[in-house]
Amino acid sequence: MNLNQAAGDIATRAGTIIDSMKSMEGPLLPILHGIQEEFGYVPQDALPLIAKALNLSRAEVHGVMTFYHDYRDHPAGRHVLKLCRAEACQSMGGDALAERIKRLLGIDFHQTTLDGSVTLEPVYCLGLCACAPAAMLDGELHGRLDDESADDLVKEARQ
Repeated sequence: MNLNQAAGDIATRAGTIIDSMKSMEGPLLPILHGIQEEFGYVPQDALPLIAKALNLSRAEVHGVMTFYHDYRDHPAGRHVLKLCRAEACQSMGGDALAERIKRLLGIDFHQTTLDGSVTLEPVYCLGLCACAPAAMLDGELHGRLDDESADDLVKEARQ
């Protein structure tokens, strides 16, 4: 598949999502969610299509997309590991835990392992303050993490 075919595929698939949601009240966020669900990220080629359909500037669409940290502009790994970086988790050893996990994965925050298995992201509160430090792997919450459970979480993510 060449680049023109890939761009055409993005336009077709994104266009279907946009058309199905553009008449909703406040359609931008649902459209971005739908496109990210379809592709695993929001391709740059989709932004002008969204802007045109909603009568917004590309800058407005880009601004909304980059404001919310859950939207990606590039594909994530097969698994996404989010580590809580909020104060409660930090006070319970979250910094040391984050360093351990980064070392085990060989990556930093906002990066994906070379084999494409894991993307590591910081998140600023998972709502598990009473179970700090906490993480989320593919939408599943994990609390009261220690070195052993962090190692297990990394092993699970690597599969």
